[in-house]
Amino acid sequence: MNNIDIEYDYRLDSKCGDPDTDSQKLYEIHSLLWNKEISNNSTLDLRISSKNYGRLILKTNLTDNLSSDRMCPHFVGKYNGKLDGWLSESQKEKFQQKVRTIGGHIVFPAHRKDGFTINQARGVNRKISDRFDLTLECFRRYYVNEESPLTSTLKRYSDFFKLFEDFKGYIDFFMLQDFIGNNGEIKFSLPFDNFKRSALPENKNDYESYMESTIELIDKRNERITNRVNKACVKHRI
Repeated sequence: MNNIDIEYDYRLDSKCGDPDTDSQKLYEIHSLLWNKEISNNSTLDLRISSKNYGRLILKTNLTDNLSSDRMCPHFVGKYNGKLDGWLSESQKEKFQQKVRTIGGHIVFPAHRKDGFTINQARGVNRKISDRFDLTLECFRRYYVNEESPLTSTLKRYSDFFKLFEDFKGYIDFFMLQDFIGNNGEIKFSLPFDNFKRSALPENKNDYESYMESTIELIDKRNERITNRVNKACVKHRI
């Protein structure tokens, strides 16, 4: 755990092009980062396992199996490429690389429970469009019993969310402190109006603002991950 490349693009370790499916390196990092005390002196132990057709999952001791998910969409090539003309080729390349570093990944429950998984639901819901800031707002509301576009899905995975006790516990465990403000409010990458506005960038300025905000937050999370790894090395004298 004493050597982690926070700029490594995990697509390079994927045979199918989707690191969340088969990147051994990505799953090894997940299993190292999140094997730690979670609450009530319990430790979340993770073990990499291969599912059907080579898909990787993380088996746990405290909840259902988990899988890796990319947190933030880049939107490049999506929606018939209608947003692609708003970014330069270098911007698109940088954005796609950054979201595939370790700071751009998280784990969610891997299997369906009477409907979409969390990651599937946030992807197909047009009020979320896979955006992580909007996903976090749904998580925040879940913990205080407020409605959101993902309420029904999150309730099906209540056992997972109970592990962290409250929203702050979830944020702290996954090192997401830079994604929220001092009072626990979400730092939205685009203007927020209670899920009424389109989740997609509406013009070039929107897209560039979204990209810059997302990259900045991933960079900060990568820095937190580096600091945690360094502290662990000192503790264990690695």
